[in-house]
Amino acid sequence: MDSEAGVQGNSGGSADTTPSTSGTSGQGKTGQRTKKASLKRKSNVPTGAKAKKRKKAKINRPARLGYTVQEGEDMLLVISQSSQYDNIAWRPKKKGSRKKKHTKGKAKAIQNKAKKTVRAKPKPPNNPLNVVEATPHHPGGRMDHRWGLSLPEEVLVNIFQMVVIQDGAVPFLCRMARVCHLWNAAASSPALWRRVSVGYCWIEPGKTQLPKTEMKIKDTLHWLAQNRFSQLRDFSLCHWKKNVDYAVEVVSQSCPHLRSLKLSYCTGVTEKTFQSLGVNSRSLESINVQYSEFQAECLVAFLETHGSQIRQILFTHGPRNDRLLAAISRGCCPDLELLEINTKLDSGYCQLPICIQGLHSGCPKLKTFRMLNVIPIHKVMRNGADSTTGFPLLEELCMATTSGSFMTDKDLRDILFGSTKLRVLDLRGCVRITPFGLAALPCVELECLFWGQYFNKMTLTSPKKGLHMLTEKWSGTLHELDISNHQFSEEDLQMAMSYLAQATNADSLRSLNLSGTKITPPALRLVIGQSTALSYLNLSSCRYLPRGLKRVYRGQEDIRQLLDHLD
Repeated sequence: MDSEAGVQGNSGGSADTTPSTSGTSGQGKTGQRTKKASLKRKSNVPTGAKAKKRKKAKINRPARLGYTVQEGEDMLLVISQSSQYDNIAWRPKKKGSRKKKHTKGKAKAIQNKAKKTVRAKPKPPNNPLNVVEATPHHPGGRMDHRWGLSLPEEVLVNIFQMVVIQDGAVPFLCRMARVCHLWNAAASSPALWRRVSVGYCWIEPGKTQLPKTEMKIKDTLHWLAQNRFSQLRDFSLCHWKKNVDYAVEVVSQSCPHLRSLKLSYCTGVTEKTFQSLGVNSRSLESINVQYSEFQAECLVAFLETHGSQIRQILFTHGPRNDRLLAAISRGCCPDLELLEINTKLDSGYCQLPICIQGLHSGCPKLKTFRMLNVIPIHKVMRNGADSTTGFPLLEELCMATTSGSFMTDKDLRDILFGSTKLRVLDLRGCVRITPFGLAALPCVELECLFWGQYFNKMTLTSPKKGLHMLTEKWSGTLHELDISNHQFSEEDLQMAMSYLAQATNADSLRSLNLSGTKITPPALRLVIGQSTALSYLNLSSCRYLPRGLKRVYRGQEDIRQLLDHLD
């Protein structure tokens, strides 16, 4: 009873406007309790009414601009300040707010209760002015995406042919065949599968190919050979580490018209590969095994038996590949037209003993002879008379190297003494060749001469006289001339450019590389003013030219503007 009286006394005192101690009389024996006077002013609020919260006054702030305007000397810069977070307002977290934890049963009950309300899509207004009439390309006023089904198959084949020329048949045609029946028929055209290059599936380093994946690769290659390679001409395998023998065997059995085989960065090429080529590929003319590991003895055995049908051979120089070059020099390939020998990029200084006299007699029909980054060491035949014909059909000779070659004028004359039809001569890096030795060559219609020096060790030994003899001899036929980093004198360059300018055929010269030479503005003005077809001009590092002009010029318009600056 005492506690109830106390509660009633406290509730009654709260209704007065001034502090009161009348509530203490109801406490009885509990004693008097002093109550501190409230410092807040109380309004006349009826008993039992809830106090209302005061609303905060709204502050009207100006709208934030999405840009900033800055004034320059002659313009106004408008800089946008909008970002993806501008429309997101930050709100502080409520005090004491905690996420409610629902049990699994309650969560399922809540999900069942919360059902999404599907709203009906608003119908477009009936506007007769925006009605699109139905056409074959726009049925019902919408875009028809089935245009590929109405194209003739011949048109699709021509479109696919353009892509195949640029990107290859695989995997483009395999993907197009999965679009529809029409595209499948177009992609199955044998004319599109004449050149195929197949790269090996990527394997994570340190892991081996799974047996199922390997079997799937074999089945896919076998199906392509049976259903797509009926008119295959050129076939390439790239980065195959295994199953090269199987791939070559399947292709050679199913492709009677195979003419070219390229094995690039492949390993595991054994005798079985060349045996299947000899039995099945009677039309094979080109073999490219550059950067691949193969058994040289097996390829030599194939050339000794079927070398009469081979027209092109390309291989990388290695410790055991000297036998291959020796077999070619013995005449295993009498109709050989292209011979290319290169080295790996990390092989460094590489020398190759070669018997030029043996190549003259063994390959009389040779048209292209390339030795890239290989320094030839001439050998003399012990038995046999000297060749008197040379390479009468040779059109291109490349002896380019980046490390410096010791080929002399005599060595070059021994190779080209009978080559009157030579068109391209690449001697980049051959610092011991002189203009006098080049002028003595029997070719009279040379079109491309690449004689630049692209290293610093032996550049100082470059000759300084006689360039005018070369431009005088081939001024009417030269299309491209590269004499970069040759230290010819200003007078010699002036005379050489004058011969090019006086050529009867002024439209023949198209590319001129004078980088690092002592060319002067008067000499440059002579050749540019007369060579109307010139589209490439390299003047970088030319110290005798004014600043701003020492760069590479591409296009006739760019070169014409250079001529205006020289005037």
